[in-house]
Amino acid sequence: MYSDIEISQKNKPIKITDIAHKLGLSGNDLDLYGNYKAKIHWDAIKKAKHNSKLGKLILVTSISPTPAGEGKTTISIGLGDAINNQLHKKTIIALREPSLGPVFGLKGGATGGGYAQVVPMEDINLHFTGDMHALTCAIDTLAALVDNYIYQNNECNLDPNSILLKRGIDVNDRTLRKIIIGQGSKFNGIERPASFAITVANELMAILCLSKDINDLKYRIGNILVGFSTTNKPIYVHDLGFEGSIAALLGDALKPNLVQTLEKTPTLIHGGPFANIAHGANSIIATNLALHLSDYVLTEAGFGADLGGQKFMDFVSDHLEKTPDAVVIVATVRALKYQHEKSTTNLANENIESLTAGFVNLKRHMHNMKRYNIPVIVLINKFDTDTDAELRTLQELIRAEGFESEIVNYHDLGSKGGIVAAQKVIDLADNNTKEIIKTYDPTDNIKAKIEKIAKNIYHATNVVYSEKAEKHLENIKKLGKDDLPPIMAKTQISFTDDKKQLGAPDNFTLHVKNLSLKNGAGFIVVYTGNIVDMPGLPKKPAALNIDIDNDGKISGLF
Repeated sequence: MYSDIEISQKNKPIKITDIAHKLGLSGNDLDLYGNYKAKIHWDAIKKAKHNSKLGKLILVTSISPTPAGEGKTTISIGLGDAINNQLHKKTIIALREPSLGPVFGLKGGATGGGYAQVVPMEDINLHFTGDMHALTCAIDTLAALVDNYIYQNNECNLDPNSILLKRGIDVNDRTLRKIIIGQGSKFNGIERPASFAITVANELMAILCLSKDINDLKYRIGNILVGFSTTNKPIYVHDLGFEGSIAALLGDALKPNLVQTLEKTPTLIHGGPFANIAHGANSIIATNLALHLSDYVLTEAGFGADLGGQKFMDFVSDHLEKTPDAVVIVATVRALKYQHEKSTTNLANENIESLTAGFVNLKRHMHNMKRYNIPVIVLINKFDTDTDAELRTLQELIRAEGFESEIVNYHDLGSKGGIVAAQKVIDLADNNTKEIIKTYDPTDNIKAKIEKIAKNIYHATNVVYSEKAEKHLENIKKLGKDDLPPIMAKTQISFTDDKKQLGAPDNFTLHVKNLSLKNGAGFIVVYTGNIVDMPGLPKKPAALNIDIDNDGKISGLF
């Protein structure tokens, strides 16, 4: 079989203006970036809102990720293609943008795989329409303006040692986690410790994805907490007057990007916050626009249902014009065997015992999603090594828990790899009349919210706070911000804060090490375990396989 990039390059996309026409948009509604990608104008977004009928929203999430692979994005794309092209329902897929760091590192891109891909995959995985570069510039411009403010006059008496802002770069570079700036003579600025976070982990990325329009973007940027004065007074970006210039850098980046799948299904790819640190969903603007322009919207939550899924249901859905109508959980035989074996060595061999033991991971995710009172279905992403006995066993285990499932193979067969599954998904969405039930009440205090997530989603027995976390929580209370929702920063590999504990552990303690107020984004990041916001590169990064020839043809991108 061809590699993903070879399949992509053999594809003949149609012009993006023709994709737009399927949605009732004209060429005048677009900012073209060549023939196959475009941004959608504000006028078109405003016009779409006049369509009061909203499409059905289908959330795709998964079991806990493993090295064996789950294929969540591939399923999202394949399912969208099946609904659009096999069932002939007007469909839009709404996904996050890839980050360059993971593309050149270990995780890979975010455009699907096999015959369920979004194109042009090279552009999307690399520079795309420049959104990540604009964000990086905005992050670093804000940091530079703040340091210059302190150096030049510092009328607010901003304490350099209290600054909370991090610089940004869309590269996995562990050497930038902790740095010293302003070294040398006094003309180089104020010497102080500083650090970098990868672009997609920065608060500005979350703000971009949560903003409704440019005015909301400016308001949120203005509310970013910069640090504290020497008298412990909070200093926000609006106190320094930088929100307009930073928003100007992000004006184009705030417009959603329109592309297409291999099967010509319209796809909006916009924004990309990490789900193990931030909220892990594509932009609110893109998803709301899709809901106005189509009958069915497929969107994806980052990592497993305990992270992206939980955050989507409890937080992201509050910013959308509607909550999900159905939830799809992606699982594989291989990944569930890995949950028990903790090794990829023998996953190609039939092992009903390992599959049954590893099923506890899927079981917990299914029941967690069921708690939200929204219909759930499991799609089993079939691999060539899966045996009939294993697939049959997995479906029986799922059925015994009271859930539906279907086996799909969108990777090899495109939209034809799961037509029955697509029909079942839209039947669930069409017949849903239930209202979502959240994990916590908005009036709960921050500790109560964290405890409900820890106990109801992770199955922890209790939550323990470090001295540092308690101090930060007290500071957040003094600012009057302790009513904001928590965004859990946790390893994606385990329900616990220890990535070595696979399966579905219970009766454990969740350790909260730190809390960070993201006032512009409107949430509090709760750090558990060992979470870093600047990833490092592996021993053999994916960059070793990436190349380009003299005709400009890129190879090695998966």
